[in-house]
Amino acid sequence: MLIEHQHPDNKSIMVAILGAPNVGKSSLVNYLLGMNLTVVTSKPQTTRNKYHCVLTIDHTEVVLVDTPGLHKSSQELNKRINQQAREGIDGADLNLLLIDLTKDVLEQFRDFKENIQRDLGPTIAVFTKSDRVENARELPLTMVYESAKQILPCLDSFFMISTKSGDNVHLLTGEICDRAQPGPHFYNGEVSNKPERFFATEYIREQAFSLLKDELPYELAVVIDEYKDVKDNDKKVRTAAHISASILVNRPSQRAIVVGSKGTMIKEIGTRARKKIEAMSDCDVHLNLHVKVSPKWFKNNFVLEELGLPRSHDSARVWKKK
Repeated sequence: MLIEHQHPDNKSIMVAILGAPNVGKSSLVNYLLGMNLTVVTSKPQTTRNKYHCVLTIDHTEVVLVDTPGLHKSSQELNKRINQQAREGIDGADLNLLLIDLTKDVLEQFRDFKENIQRDLGPTIAVFTKSDRVENARELPLTMVYESAKQILPCLDSFFMISTKSGDNVHLLTGEICDRAQPGPHFYNGEVSNKPERFFATEYIREQAFSLLKDELPYELAVVIDEYKDVKDNDKKVRTAAHISASILVNRPSQRAIVVGSKGTMIKEIGTRARKKIEAMSDCDVHLNLHVKVSPKWFKNNFVLEELGLPRSHDSARVWKKK
């Protein structure tokens, strides 16, 4: 299909970002975008949904597919998260498999092969967190890479990077652009295929994860109850957004933790999340948060569907009211 008004030198490529939880996928996406679009915390499994993030380098449109971390689990929520990760490679022209240099490298390749359960196309091994490894430049990565190719024959090259220092990221982006094929750009200035309300839930959950530490992040979810734009009647432009959201927890005792003494915790979560949402939406945001007890929401198909996590091939059949 010919798209008019595009430069004849335009190219595009879709790149799936894959790897285990907390390996640095979202950090890499944010670094490449030059903005903190995706949520990043020290907690594994922060990302639960796959989605596209878009950047343009010269005449090349790069569509990054940020995916959840693949991991072993029999829990319904985690089955669906893993399914999101596996579907992230659908339509991808290139895969980046991120490997944490601070952990057993070959074990990560073996675990990934066991968990992905699918054949992969061209894949680059990206060794991350080199800034945390002493004398990282002296690591025998060529030998490690050759051993990794015995585990995953789809590997065709490797890079060692750090999103903290920026080391070698430009080399990786250069390789991505070199592999792009001539073709039109499909995202006309858009940064993602997800709407603002999706990122609003992500930013609320991100702040809850950060503030609550190890108390209950994995039994916490966020749903938007209302997202209403306020527009100037004369200029017909948005001047504010009114957002009402519910933080779901599993037990009444967890509700008390999220609310905090005299509401201090939920107020801080709301204040921090509001600032990030305002930066994204470029308008004033009025954020109203509630905490709702939804027993075993992470096994409830109705809730999981609302969170954008469809059934996986091995999902259980659990249908209950929210």
